[in-house]
Amino acid sequence: GGVIFVDLRDREGLLQIVFDPDTAEIFAAAERIRGEYVLCVRGRLRERPEGTINADLPTGEVELLASELTVLNQSKTPPFHHEENASEELRLRYRYLDLRREGMQANLRLRHQVTRALRALLDEAEFIEIETPMLAKTTPEGARDYLVPSRTHPGKFFALPQSPQLMKQLLMMSGFDRYYQIVKCFRDEDLRADRQPEFTQLDIETAFLDERAIMEMMEELIRETFKIVLDVDLPEPLPRLPYAEALERYGSDAPDLRNPLFLTEVADLFDGVEFKVFAGPAADPASRVAALRVPDGASLSRKEIDDYTALVACYGAKGLAYIKVNDRAAGADGLQSPILKFLPDEAVEKVLERVEAQSGDLVFFGADKARVVNDSLGALRDQLAVDRGLLENAWRPLWIVDFPLFDDDGEGGWTPTHHPFTAPLVDSLAELLDSPGTVLSRAYDMVLNGTEIGGGSIRIHDPQMQSAVFELLGIDAEEAEAKFGFLLTAMDYGCPPHGGIAFGLDRLVMLMAGVESIRDVIAFPKTQTASDLLTSAPSEASAAQLKEVGIRLRSLPKSE
Repeated sequence: GGVIFVDLRDREGLLQIVFDPDTAEIFAAAERIRGEYVLCVRGRLRERPEGTINADLPTGEVELLASELTVLNQSKTPPFHHEENASEELRLRYRYLDLRREGMQANLRLRHQVTRALRALLDEAEFIEIETPMLAKTTPEGARDYLVPSRTHPGKFFALPQSPQLMKQLLMMSGFDRYYQIVKCFRDEDLRADRQPEFTQLDIETAFLDERAIMEMMEELIRETFKIVLDVDLPEPLPRLPYAEALERYGSDAPDLRNPLFLTEVADLFDGVEFKVFAGPAADPASRVAALRVPDGASLSRKEIDDYTALVACYGAKGLAYIKVNDRAAGADGLQSPILKFLPDEAVEKVLERVEAQSGDLVFFGADKARVVNDSLGALRDQLAVDRGLLENAWRPLWIVDFPLFDDDGEGGWTPTHHPFTAPLVDSLAELLDSPGTVLSRAYDMVLNGTEIGGGSIRIHDPQMQSAVFELLGIDAEEAEAKFGFLLTAMDYGCPPHGGIAFGLDRLVMLMAGVESIRDVIAFPKTQTASDLLTSAPSEASAAQLKEVGIRLRSLPKSE
């Protein structure tokens, strides 16, 4: 009818503006409006005419009849409409346009609600928020440091902190027995969907609490946050699963309990069989043979099985053996598999009994070093659940406990499973030194729907125990003094028992928002190659800047 309609958007949503040709001057100005123009409009709010109500909008019953219009700013035609499914590269390059999307606005609002709830709950529990330095000393913590050259100390470097680990331990020695901080951390490592070079932690440390008390307090924190923000009731208490059992049953120390599939150990059933693919791992204490039953999996096509074989190969598996159970009652005649001719009927029957196979099922096998079997079948378990729609629509958090203190570095030495300051679950140095490979740690991880959202431990507070752990890790007294001298000195002046946890805030919000990547809950994230498409960072520094900090660039050989 010659009327101009404009959807005027702000952070709260949309309001329909009506420009009537009866107001000629305003109507003429409205004809020049284009998408993404910035407007100031005044007018009279009125009910929409019957038949034009939009039930999908909170403001869908009303509209604004404009009496004044000011164009505050014009806009070029955007490279994509803010609600289009544009490529991620385009979204990141024009992030300020991408952030206008309703979904991105909702994600960042959710992030705000989560941090507000966490701060309020921690304040109620008498925690103190304390900031720690961004320019720190480079220390070995499992990933590459980002280095910052010092102009005032030529040839020396600060490091951006991988975490505030040592600082928060020092705060416990300083008498602040309940600390927290929502803090940026920096790690120069290969990226994936739930990693960024800079990420945000909710960092927490307490003194005089053991792991039981810390875990109870932290699960209450997360439970209350979910209730406040999403009105979701998480289980109480959270289940606890030993690390070794998690690997044996799920192939992962961050299992998704919404997935009903699990691994079954069957190595003992193949001990001494002629089929070397199974017999070799069955006789090797460092290996395992595991079975994964897929209900109704006999319907999988050859191509689907080939695709899953390619998947497990990414984790080092040399193949993917399987048995289709077409008719359980028919015995060997009801089975289908290229490996059946190599296996005794008795062994096959015992496997089917152990995994409780039914007609129509398929059983996959992994036989190799334990790490390869766990990684490959764990990934297969996750993929099968997605492909076959097996994931329960629920929140399934749990604690993983009883981690080993050390991992074998493959060269006759040890590396810390978590970090060098994690307390062992033994009381004496003699117990630690006698059998370091079997000592458990006082560490704990919180896992939610297959993603680790938090990890922590009780820390070593005895200087002699800390020195013994350093020695087992191949860090001699001189190196320990050079890298951690400030911490060791502080421990000599009275160090309380202490422990804590760090939650990955980005991961937590990602799960709560129901998105696939932490980039969708960070305002200005980096790409998979740790670059910023918006600002074109990292960028070159000028010769003058480099000279000031005493750095001269050279061309790196291709191998570097």
